[in-house]
Amino acid sequence: MRLFDRYIAKQIILGTIYAVFILSMVLVMGNLFKQARPLLVEQAAPLGLVVRFVINVLPFSLMFTIPWGFLSAALLVFGRMSSDNEVTSLRVAGLSLFRLALPVFIIGAVLSLGCLWINVNIVPLAKASLTDLVYEQVKRDPRSLLDPGIVQSKFKNQKVFVEARDGDTLKGFNLYQVSNGDKGKPIRTEAYVHAGSVSLIVDEEKKQLRLKLIDTFIESKKEDGTSELVFAGEAEPWLFDFGDDRKKKVKASAMTNAEIRQYMIENPDLKESQKVAFRAEITKRYSFSMACLAFAFIAVPLGLKSRRKDTSGGLIISLLIGAAYFLFTVLSDKFDTDAGAAFALWAPNIFCVLLGLWLFRRARFH
Repeated sequence: MRLFDRYIAKQIILGTIYAVFILSMVLVMGNLFKQARPLLVEQAAPLGLVVRFVINVLPFSLMFTIPWGFLSAALLVFGRMSSDNEVTSLRVAGLSLFRLALPVFIIGAVLSLGCLWINVNIVPLAKASLTDLVYEQVKRDPRSLLDPGIVQSKFKNQKVFVEARDGDTLKGFNLYQVSNGDKGKPIRTEAYVHAGSVSLIVDEEKKQLRLKLIDTFIESKKEDGTSELVFAGEAEPWLFDFGDDRKKKVKASAMTNAEIRQYMIENPDLKESQKVAFRAEITKRYSFSMACLAFAFIAVPLGLKSRRKDTSGGLIISLLIGAAYFLFTVLSDKFDTDAGAAFALWAPNIFCVLLGLWLFRRARFH
């Protein structure tokens, strides 16, 4: 490797690391406050659990931030080299533009292989683990389901608020049963339960949280809109299950490629749209992995074109290109055929390569 190859490669690698770090922090913090609210607010999760959440979110963010960071670094490096006339000097010395860009293509190929390994092996496992974190906190401390002063919204179609707690006795228990909002109907409160005090019993054997309501008031809505009121000095135990027999929602994004194929074999009666979605998830992992290599084709000529502008313009260009690239792949969910989904997923890569070749050809004569 020549001296200028090492010079360019070093700047690209350092710039990529810096950009990936910044972008990953933004995405991880955004996911932390968006998805970890039940852990942070509703259950006062310990620090170790929050750290596990961050570790599981990080691989998912890398599938976006590595290509994005690489594109930003290449644009900024070649934009600066062009503005400092370094590119002109190297081309006068007899080096072609393709030869100058060789380190970028090599780094892009290596990063694509790394992304492929992350997307196929790490991201599905991280997503599967991420969905279980809140549930693990419940199993660790089921009483945290009913911490006072916090609106608990993790129960299906129910919201619970407890005013105070003294040991295993709850004071001021309030439960709202809301509708699903199916078939275009507005979400409304179907029942309201209030208890002056509640005895809290944890049945570890049956994996149940039992509530014995005292001084109970229940208001339920009838179909005609009228209310029915019930008063009881004591209500039968109210049960919340926290065992391992929950029915998990199957998500292709939380399954490995082998698990997706096995699931499709074991469930041949799946709808065709579901089969397309499962196969599209596998295709997405391969197409996303090739983003770094595809970006290598457009990063160098676009960086050169920004030579008369401030180099921060390269960062803006990278944000626009990256956003367009990943947003375009969302169209794959709109197709009901494998061919349509595959086209939507691979089209951004193909477009970047063709556009890059055209830009390289134009840049040779400038």
